[in-house]
Amino acid sequence: MNGIASAGRRESDNAVTSPLAMLRGKHEPGWPELVRDWKRQQEEMRRRLVVRALEPLPRFVAGVDGAFSADKATVFAAAVVYDREEKRIVEVAHARVAAEFPYIPGFLSFREGPAVLAAIGGLRHAFGAICFDAQGYAHPRRCGLASHMGITLDVPAVGVAKSRLIGMHGDVPMRSGRSVALMDGDEQIGLVLRTRDGVRPLYISVGHKVDLESARRLAMACVTRYRIPEPTRQADIEVGKLKAGTR
Repeated sequence: MNGIASAGRRESDNAVTSPLAMLRGKHEPGWPELVRDWKRQQEEMRRRLVVRALEPLPRFVAGVDGAFSADKATVFAAAVVYDREEKRIVEVAHARVAAEFPYIPGFLSFREGPAVLAAIGGLRHAFGAICFDAQGYAHPRRCGLASHMGITLDVPAVGVAKSRLIGMHGDVPMRSGRSVALMDGDEQIGLVLRTRDGVRPLYISVGHKVDLESARRLAMACVTRYRIPEPTRQADIEVGKLKAGTR
């Protein structure tokens, strides 16, 4: 049977129920203090980040993605478990959570994180790593959503982002599997990886309990016919269904 059609599904339906959602605006009293606290939390998490080889690569890999409703009042998140050997999704979980904060670049994890954690918490099938459609170490304070969530859950995590947040890089060779370093000054913060011949590259970074080579290998091990590795590609599809009201 098709992996998606036969996958188990669970949902955490924490839909918007309170007018408190979105009241924490950027110009309200206390906002600067909140942002400073977020920075402190990111810096503390950065000190807890573990970089090490992930050996062997796990058979079951979770993928997570999040998105916002048209009115920005609700965060949708989807988590899946992908079987690399059978190349199919074996479980899907959803979450809807009220968005309490406006979007601030560099602090996405504080807005999207509760829904992401709720979706991951709905998974029952075991997995050995999580791929996030987000940055990990490739972040101004080296703690993007992939690192924040990986450290919070204390699981191996990889940032598999479709676009660059910070850093510079040279031209990426056009062949699948080739990569170049993503640099922030003198520090390598990630890889720019070509997952398919001639397609746009992805931005790979350490989340937690992996190193860059493990992150690269895991991303490539989950690529099938598409540019995006299956765990995050399928999570993105599920989030799209939530936004469209078809799931």
